[in-house]
Amino acid sequence: PADLSYIASDSGSETIFCLDTNFGHVAQVLPETDIKRVVVTNIADPLPWWKRLIGRGFDKIPSGRFPRQEGIFTFRGLLKGGRPSSLPPLRAEPDEVFEMLYTGGTTGLPKGVPYSNIVFLESITEQRSASEAYIPKGTDRVLQGGPLFHILGQAMGLGALLSGDTLVLLPRMNLDGLMNHIQRYRILTFFAVPTLYRMILEHDRLDCYDLSSLRYCFCGGDVLPREVAERWHRRFGNPIYQGYGTTETCGRVSLTPIGEEAPPGSAGKVTPLQRVKLVDPDTLEPVPPGEPGELLVSSEHMVRGYWNKPEETAKCFIELEGRLWYRTGDIVRIDAEGWLFYLDRSVDTIKHKGYRVAASEVEAVLQEHPAVIAACVVGVPDEWVGERIKAFVVLREDIKGVSAHELIRWCRERLAPYKVPQYIEFRDMLPKSKVGKVLRRELRAEERKKQEKGG
Repeated sequence: PADLSYIASDSGSETIFCLDTNFGHVAQVLPETDIKRVVVTNIADPLPWWKRLIGRGFDKIPSGRFPRQEGIFTFRGLLKGGRPSSLPPLRAEPDEVFEMLYTGGTTGLPKGVPYSNIVFLESITEQRSASEAYIPKGTDRVLQGGPLFHILGQAMGLGALLSGDTLVLLPRMNLDGLMNHIQRYRILTFFAVPTLYRMILEHDRLDCYDLSSLRYCFCGGDVLPREVAERWHRRFGNPIYQGYGTTETCGRVSLTPIGEEAPPGSAGKVTPLQRVKLVDPDTLEPVPPGEPGELLVSSEHMVRGYWNKPEETAKCFIELEGRLWYRTGDIVRIDAEGWLFYLDRSVDTIKHKGYRVAASEVEAVLQEHPAVIAACVVGVPDEWVGERIKAFVVLREDIKGVSAHELIRWCRERLAPYKVPQYIEFRDMLPKSKVGKVLRRELRAEERKKQEKGG
């Protein structure tokens, strides 16, 4: 609810669409925002009436309660009451904002990334063109493996629709349903984060499904472990094409070209319409060829700044040599053949299940608890989810009996599920610099040493 309230207020939204099962969350934020109307839908709304009847009869369709009052509408009711002839004509201007995705960052609060019509169309057109020589438009069968609120998931899905390809959506994400859809619709192209590829390989019923139709599997959101890539290739005979991208660049910056074999650990080659520069993060001076540096990106289909965040915009979008560059905060290396290797990320951002989680946002929530006087959150490397979220907490001396379970529950009530810490460790004090700044890097180093020693 806290994220929802903030995003609704920051974006100036007046309407929320939600499933009836999520209406309770929406109801909590209505008094705090300028939302004027809520459109409620059910997961079975697109089905024919007889399928809805059977599903409800066997209690297979989840549903939630919501009040019938002014400002609350049902999606099906709006469809029944409207006529196409009554819709006003719309003219879409190239530079108009058509959507805004929110991304985690280092400042704590999510940042709005506004996409104009032309920026988004240019981006997904370029992304689809990467495979056009192998999969002509109108012939691909794509499974929507990534979430629709994620730029890579959107690019795959909308790119397929704009190209006349077949797009298969999953009613809900579960492994059996996913593999059943691949088998049933003979899916050719699939996108997923590394965690999902590992889960498929580890699934105890993998042998029950025929996934032999898969030809073009793409991966992003985090680094694909070499072991997962090799197991997938041995199992299915086709590689996973690794890429790298950000919300700010409207999708991928690099991708392994189809038909080329990437060196282990590579995130592909920089795509044709991108310009990149590797610099020293402190001086912004270029680093020597082949040396690690912070990745700067400049392209026609990246955004020009954050919504209502002038300070963050000035920090992350900079002018160099007459061009606007986006500072990714990621340290990468590009070898002599043009292969990009992702090495590290900003220490203040955690990659969990393909999501970017701002450590400072989780810390702020923990420090709102009356028993907490200090907190530091780090990512703990994990082969399944990229990084797990761990919080180091210092409690007030005059308050006793607060458990890790209580603090996790506190976070769960205030944060999106993927932002909730998996581990809480209590400390008497946190490591600090001479000026009193918490040294997050020391806690990260501690965790890495523990893993190297086997726990």
